[in-house]
Amino acid sequence: MRSASVDRPFKRFFVAVATVCTFAFAGTAAQAQAQSAAVPVLSVPDFTEVVAKSEGSVVNIRTTENVAMRSSPMGPGSDPYEMFRWFFGPDFAPPGGRQRNAPQGQGEGQGPQREVPRGVGSGFIISEDGYILTNTHVIDGANSIFVTLTDGKEHKAKIIGSDARTDVALIKIEASGLKALPIGDSKTLRKGQWVLAIGSPFGLESTVTSGIVSAINRDTGDYLPFIQTDVAVNPGNSGGPLLNLAGEVVGINSQIVSQSGGFMGISLAIPIDEAMRVADQLKSTGKVTRGRIGVQIGPVSEEVAKAIGLPKAEGAMVSNVEPGGPAAEAGVMPGDVITRFGSTPIAQWSDLPRVVGGVKPGTREALSVWRKGKEVTLRVKVGEFEADTPAAAKESKAEGTAADALGLKVAPVPANVKERERISDGVLVTAASGPAAASGIAEGDIILTINDTDVKDPAQFAKLVSGLDKSRAAALLVQRGGQSQWVVVTPTK
Repeated sequence: MRSASVDRPFKRFFVAVATVCTFAFAGTAAQAQAQSAAVPVLSVPDFTEVVAKSEGSVVNIRTTENVAMRSSPMGPGSDPYEMFRWFFGPDFAPPGGRQRNAPQGQGEGQGPQREVPRGVGSGFIISEDGYILTNTHVIDGANSIFVTLTDGKEHKAKIIGSDARTDVALIKIEASGLKALPIGDSKTLRKGQWVLAIGSPFGLESTVTSGIVSAINRDTGDYLPFIQTDVAVNPGNSGGPLLNLAGEVVGINSQIVSQSGGFMGISLAIPIDEAMRVADQLKSTGKVTRGRIGVQIGPVSEEVAKAIGLPKAEGAMVSNVEPGGPAAEAGVMPGDVITRFGSTPIAQWSDLPRVVGGVKPGTREALSVWRKGKEVTLRVKVGEFEADTPAAAKESKAEGTAADALGLKVAPVPANVKERERISDGVLVTAASGPAAASGIAEGDIILTINDTDVKDPAQFAKLVSGLDKSRAAALLVQRGGQSQWVVVTPTK
């Protein structure tokens, strides 16, 4: 009896402990089950269907350019490195040697030339009759453009138009019955969404890479905001499509952020909405027309916002107003903060040129500015931003103009370049060869003065050059990147 009476309390104790443990285990299991139900189980999607229906519409683009053939002064066959120059380019320098310069008068457009590879890129078909979208930097400066389809057929393409500000170019091949990629809506993209890139990195055609959208509306200071992804993009991917899992184009792969020149985890794509707006204008007119109001702007800091009583550090601070421009006529003043254009609020200063650029020139819009502690509404008539010269137009102009005695082809300086460089006259160099190229003058330079005479326009420049003493060197005041210097050039006799 004693042992029985002693065991009974212990039995009750063990029963109680077992009951508590049972409930505790049940509670833990229920909690774990609830947690597992709250966290979805994710898996990597299967991309094979998207790739199968999309890659046939992605093309490889290769470009070529003409370079002068450099011959040895001792005659053909006397240069032991000529074979190396054939493969590696005319400026190949042997080990321990110096790079050769073209003999005077044997530059671009003079003497024998040969066609050499210039670069490779990608593009994609947007219509069954052969229209293709790519990047401007893929085709800019090329003499010939060749498009290779996935079936191996190669076509020579012509440039319909290009826009350097958005890096969008439209080219066309003579073909029919092509399969166009469906165009998606880049505004519906979200961070973390799966996307694919198809292109020709390093010339490896029809290469597929995948990743996620890392950021949307990434502001890099360019004309438009980019889609940032971690999709592997390398040289040669430029101009290829960024696709969603429905196989729709949501962007054009355009840039990488890299310290090495190769992929480092950050790639940038042009939103397809913006690209198609540009493509539509290029297709109809060969150029892109944008609005402008004639102001120089900058960001609004927290300190400045507090000092002027602006509720938030938002908007575009006006630092300068173009005399006689649309903003000046509307009453905009330096020190104003533009907070709204039309119905669109200006959150960041870089929003303003994008919003204004999308407005048709001649349109009147309401402009809200913060001035002396209150908001003021003005009415501005949007002006026209001078369009970039289409690549096709550059080619035809270069073909139809002969170089002068200095080896220069020139054109009027666009108004936006004059504004940027803060000059009133001069001529823009569109091609340099012969003595001018040997002296270091290059395409894009601006000639301001010849000897002691200021240059006004191409006609006056041609007259000045034709009257130069061929036995003496001429001094040219050349502006490049906001800096000017004198360059001495001896005319050809």
